[in-house]
Amino acid sequence: MGGGNQTYIVEFILLGLSENPKVQILLFCIFLIIYFLSVFGNLVIIILIQIDSRLHTPMYFFLKNLSFADLCFSTSIVPQMLVHFLSKRKTISFIGCSIQIVVFLLAGCTECALLAVMSYDRYVAVCKPLHYSTIMTQRVCCQLAIVSWISGAFACSVDSAFTLCIPYQGQNVINHYFCEPPALLKLASADTYNAEMALFLVGVIILLAPVSLILVSYGNIISTVIRMQSREGRLKVFSTCGSHLTVVVLYYGSGIFAYMRPNSKTMSEKDKVVSVFYSVMTSMLNPIIYSLRNKDVKGALGKLVGRLSTVKGGAAEM
Repeated sequence: MGGGNQTYIVEFILLGLSENPKVQILLFCIFLIIYFLSVFGNLVIIILIQIDSRLHTPMYFFLKNLSFADLCFSTSIVPQMLVHFLSKRKTISFIGCSIQIVVFLLAGCTECALLAVMSYDRYVAVCKPLHYSTIMTQRVCCQLAIVSWISGAFACSVDSAFTLCIPYQGQNVINHYFCEPPALLKLASADTYNAEMALFLVGVIILLAPVSLILVSYGNIISTVIRMQSREGRLKVFSTCGSHLTVVVLYYGSGIFAYMRPNSKTMSEKDKVVSVFYSVMTSMLNPIIYSLRNKDVKGALGKLVGRLSTVKGGAAEM
């Protein structure tokens, strides 16, 4: 309860992506498939890297962390979306909204750091191949992964604190499909300047700083590749780095559009569509991009399928 005659909001109403019942059914089917592919693909990546010794390398260690972050990312948003597509009353409690914001920010900000770390790993592998094993040791990889999660936790703490500590009284309708800080701040019953500046500054640190590292890394990689004599070597590098660069462009491009521009008073349909890319689509696309363009992952998957077929065939003969 709030002071005076005002009451603090205990739940929010989410408008979602559409109010048309037929469109909502269609969206339910689409996002159900997306979520299934996301969960299945990321779990397969994690399992393959865990059980196949050939994938026990720094690149796949970071990819495993990225897949886990993607699982948390999509699971914090999509299941509730699916329920709301089939519900007339699309509500979420203030506590539920707070949990969603924390998990979403933790996973999302950590993914920003991990993508930067993965670009550094590719830089060392391509530009300093003779020193790769001495630079990217198991200890260093663990430290980089821990720093990525700590940086994600720090950014999450700042953003969620500034967003959730502002009083919300009166209007409780969020023109969005989940509790995202920029959308939630539009309903605050107090001045949001400090919160908006905090989100912007954290965005500079967690979005633009990693992007700068990625640009420097790939600038050096491209310079090294151009000097390569072997055409086969150049193709191999471009194939490996191309997967990572595709993910970076999709994720950072949509994320920067959402968080690195002036906060408007209303959430437009374009804003919601753009947020679908970094909050839902990338979690599905990451395992697809990394597996389709990666011979090691496809080889490990084929080996696992063959092993399962052998076990199933042996069980059938008993």
